[in-house]
Amino acid sequence: MDLMKIQKDVYQNKVNKGFNVTNVEKEFCFLYGEVSEAYEAYRKKKDDLGEELADVAIYLLGLSEILGFNLEEEILKKHSKNQTREYKIIDGVNTRIGD
Repeated sequence: MDLMKIQKDVYQNKVNKGFNVTNVEKEFCFLYGEVSEAYEAYRKKKDDLGEELADVAIYLLGLSEILGFNLEEEILKKHSKNQTREYKIIDGVNTRIGD
């Protein structure tokens, strides 16, 4: 899967269909709405949960392109960072104790 190509395709589809590509605040609100829809699908055990999760990813990819981030690179960097972090259960809470 070439996430950068998909990111660019998602953005181009937004342009082609006349969707927002300039108001970042609005895109964050739309993303939040899609996360909410995914949660509702999960909570109500709906069959369209996978589709709702895909909507979240699509909005995130579009927002990344609008903001000029290569989401694939950012995910790989963050994943690598998360793998080296140390955690410990403190008072019942999984707490980061080191990077």
